Formats: sequence, structure tokens, C-alpha cells
Amino acid sequence: MNTPPTATAPSLYGSALAIECDAAFLPVQGELPRGLDGTLYRNGPNPQFPDASAHLFGGDGMLHAFTLEDGRASYRNRWVRTAHWQAERAAGHRLFDAYGRNLDGSRNETIADEGAANTNVVWYAGRLLALEEAHLPVEIDPVTLMSRGQTNLGGGLTGPFTAHPKVDPATGELLFFGYNATGPLSAGMSHGSIDTAGHVTRFERFDAPYASMVHDFAVTERHLLFPILPLTGSMARMQQGRPPYAWEPELGARVGVLKRGAPVEQMRWFEGDSGYVFHVMNAWEEGERIVADVMRYDEPPLFPHPDGRPTDPSRSVARMCRWTFDLAGNSNRFTQTPMDDLAAEFPRFDERYSGLAYRHGWAACQREAVRGAGYEGLVHYDLASGKRNLHWLPAGDRVSEPVFVPRADDAAEGDGWLLAVAWRAAQNRSELAVFAAGAISDGPVATVQLPHRVPSGFHGNWVAGQFVR
Repeated sequence: MNTPPTATAPSLYGSALAIECDAAFLPVQGELPRGLDGTLYRNGPNPQFPDASAHLFGGDGMLHAFTLEDGRASYRNRWVRTAHWQAERAAGHRLFDAYGRNLDGSRNETIADEGAANTNVVWYAGRLLALEEAHLPVEIDPVTLMSRGQTNLGGGLTGPFTAHPKVDPATGELLFFGYNATGPLSAGMSHGSIDTAGHVTRFERFDAPYASMVHDFAVTERHLLFPILPLTGSMARMQQGRPPYAWEPELGARVGVLKRGAPVEQMRWFEGDSGYVFHVMNAWEEGERIVADVMRYDEPPLFPHPDGRPTDPSRSVARMCRWTFDLAGNSNRFTQTPMDDLAAEFPRFDERYSGLAYRHGWAACQREAVRGAGYEGLVHYDLASGKRNLHWLPAGDRVSEPVFVPRADDAAEGDGWLLAVAWRAAQNRSELAVFAAGAISDGPVATVQLPHRVPSGFHGNWVAGQFVR
């Protein structure tokens, strides 16, 4: 997420990892499940040259790969070698802010046009792609983790590419969108699709009701949903030295609903009460209704009001919420129904059910709803029974986004493993924890021990049968 600094956003100063390393034989406590063979790739911001004033979202991307094979575990990490990273490496010190500008405020076009590639890492059509929503993907060698440079997929991508593309489980195609598609801090949006051979088969642009930071979107069998929420972008504000992104709740929430394959002129805009969403769990259709489960904030963290005032900490934590859209009704209002009172973020589910009705979801969670406290546990939501299952880490420890891995391609929904990187505060080191996905309260069945800390990072994905040796 390549965004400019603000007074309310945390930095990675003091917690960045200064090394790249390889570890071929990591100690394992417990027993890694047989058949759990592949690599968990993770991405997150990790600045080469940490600065206390630098924004969390602006750190250089660093990839971490945990390979599990026949009960053995190995690890490799590498920075994503963007133009930003290479220029600062050559200089030996920090040169740019989180927006790709020189520290004197002037714009460096090469740096600004490539970004930090620090938010997600996905495997698609035989390619490993490091993603950050303001720029094109950076292709990565899946074994060495070395960067191969930006890719526009044969010229089909001509603008920003989301950090959260979705794979349609029926067709295998990859669906994506971009914001700021007609220039920095603009209301322009784009969306499209990529086939299983890696070719862009659709690319269209449209204008949102206002310029918004749109981190994620939702996909169902027949529709696309684009949330335009009032964390707004403004070039005029930035030029005046005020926050480029700021919270303007008076604008209300908008969600664009577009039938897949339809021209963007047929977009239908629904309205709702202001709130903010970084991440969608899943969305699906029930007849003429669309339902989406999201992690909703009353007010966003990390970003201020236009005058620089911070948002309310008590309202800046996320909880699961259900959005409902009535396509057959006469009203363009959508409903927002709280689903749980637990503070939680980084939702994941069994992605074989992407865009379909589903039962099981997981997220990182907090004991108390305190902004900035970090994630102290994992939660399993059983949406059919309404029950939840929890695993809490020892006091002081923190956990990253969980990733679900099915036991087999034909396993029942939710039958598999949950993988998450945990930081052990007392030893200042990290480990990869492997849980039975349906019984996380029993604790991990195995942990892979690292001698160093892995920064908390953002997102990652499991690639079965792909090994980093």
C-alpha cells in the first residue's frame, strides 16, 4: 500500500529486519502434517533504511518464503528490488518518502512509477507476483525470490493493479481492479480480468463518485462490487501540505455493483452509512440479493481528518460486518449488519469458495478493541452455527494474517490447515505455526522455529507443490 506519511500512522522504525538469509533445515516442534508440501510466501514493508518519520505503508517490500516438504522446513527472505530499493542501496541511505518523492518534496518519476511492491504476493499462470495497489506487479523468481522487474502482462495492464485480485473457482480467471487509475489521487477506477494463460482479456475504466482509497473489492458468481468509502484522496490537500488521504465521513459510503461482463455504464451505485473497510472476507449471491462479509471500521486507523486531527481510537478497530444489496428492490441503500463484537482483521477463508456461499472464515484478532495493539490471537468463524473458536498467544506475542490450506483438492470446506507467522516477544524471534483449521483452540500441531524476527507484514499465500530450496 503505497501511501504518504501522516501524523497518525505508525512506522517500522526499530522493528525492520536488516538481513537477507537462507535456512535450509529449520527446527520443527511437533510434527508437520504429511501432504502439506509447498511454500507459504509472505510480503510486507521492511525499509532498508528505517526512519522514525516514515509511514508503515511505505517500507520496501520484503518477501519471506517458508517451504514445507516431507516434514522438513526451510526459509528464505529477499527484498523486492524495485527502483526505489536499488537507488537507496546505491546511495547507502534513505532518499525518498512513501510517495516516491525526493525528500525535498520534488517528484522522482522513476521511483514514483514503480512503488514498493510491499503488500501481497500471489501465484498465477505460473508467475509469482509481488503486489502493491498503486502500481504494476513485480514478477519474482519463485525459487530464488529475486526480482525480475515490473510486468504489464504483455501490455494489457495500463494502470495500478490491486493487491487483492480474486480467482474465480469456476473459470480460473483472475479478476482485478485499480484506483487512482487516471492519475494520483484521482477518482478514476479500472477493472479487468486475466485468463489462465496470463493474458489480459478485459480492461475498462470508470469514474467513482469521489477519489477514495480502495484497498479491496468483492466478487461473486455474476457481479463485481467496488467499495468507495470516505477515506478520500485530494491532490489539492497534498499540494497545500495537508494529508493527501483523509477521513471525510460526510460524503457517505458508496458501493458500485456491476454485472460481470457488462459495460461500466451499467454500474449501479448503492449508498450506506459511513465506515471504512480494508478487507473483504467473501461475497456471494442469494437470488436477487448480494451478501458480503467485510471487516468494518467505524472510522479508519492510520489516517487523519482533512485538518490533521486523528480519528477516534475507540472507533478505529475492525469487526466483522455483513453488507446486503437488494438488486430487485427500488432502494439504492445497502444494509450493514454487525456479525461479531470481536476486534479482528486480515480475514481469510477457503478460497475454493470464492464468490460462493461459504461457512468457514478465519482472522487475526485482539483481546481488547484497542487501536494499534497488534493481533494477539486467531479466530475461526463458523457462520452456519454462529459460533467462533479462538486461539490466544501468550501475553506480548503477536500473530500475522492466517492462511488456509485445504487438506486435499476435494476436501470438504474448511478441512485443512491454518498457517500463521507468530512473533515471540520474549525471544524476539518468529515462528511459523501450523494449526488444524477446525480446531485452532487446541494450539498448533507444529511450529517452525526461526532465529530472527519476521516483521508483521501484510499478506501472503500458499502455493502447493512449489518449493524454495
